[in-house]
Amino acid sequence: MRTNGVSFSISRHAEWAPGLVAPEAWEQWAQAPFTIQAGTEPGVKAMPAMLRRRAGFLGKMALEVAYQCLDGRTDIPTVFCSRHGEAARSLELLGDLARGEPLSPTAFSMSVHNAIAGLLSIARSDRANQLALAAGAASIEHAVIEACGLMADGAPQVLLVACDSPLPELLAPFQDCEEQPYAWAWLLTPAAEEAISLSWTASAEPPSTGMPAGLEVARFQLRGARRLERCDGRLRWSWSRDA
Repeated sequence: MRTNGVSFSISRHAEWAPGLVAPEAWEQWAQAPFTIQAGTEPGVKAMPAMLRRRAGFLGKMALEVAYQCLDGRTDIPTVFCSRHGEAARSLELLGDLARGEPLSPTAFSMSVHNAIAGLLSIARSDRANQLALAAGAASIEHAVIEACGLMADGAPQVLLVACDSPLPELLAPFQDCEEQPYAWAWLLTPAAEEAISLSWTASAEPPSTGMPAGLEVARFQLRGARRLERCDGRLRWSWSRDA
């Protein structure tokens, strides 16, 4: 881990979105991206049904790619990243409060930002370090920095899971990009021959718009692109792929 940036390699990856399930479909999307629409949800067949039923659409997407990427591995620290999290559940709970109705304990427990991490830990009886974060338009970048920090502290591998979905209609006017449903996971290892580097500099440029950051970064990785530049209103983030 460097003081002016971080570097890492990806040993495994998995992606899931409505209509984009097979790796080949994601490779085609990376070459010619289109707006991903809401649709069916993943089966998450690897998780016991009693726990699976507690997860909403966003959670099931994240769990699906986490299971695929881990493929039975245990004791791997995990960083979950979502800019908006379970915004729909939270909004429903606020509506119940405004109407003076009792809150569902299950709905409340699954609305917190680390709920997905908790489900995965319980289902797999895995006590590895897990955390969940949100950092606005730069959520993906901060998740990568956190994962690289864990590796710098000695973790040989770290699972990074990113997911998001469109905001509820009431919050839609506040979106600053074309929000779409997606989830992806990377199994990170210390930088090797084919490494990805992330660095940053101060910048007052307005935030990048259009494609959500998570999809923009996923496309960079899937295409094998050499560089990606993004701004969040405070920093310019520079992604690069080492030769």
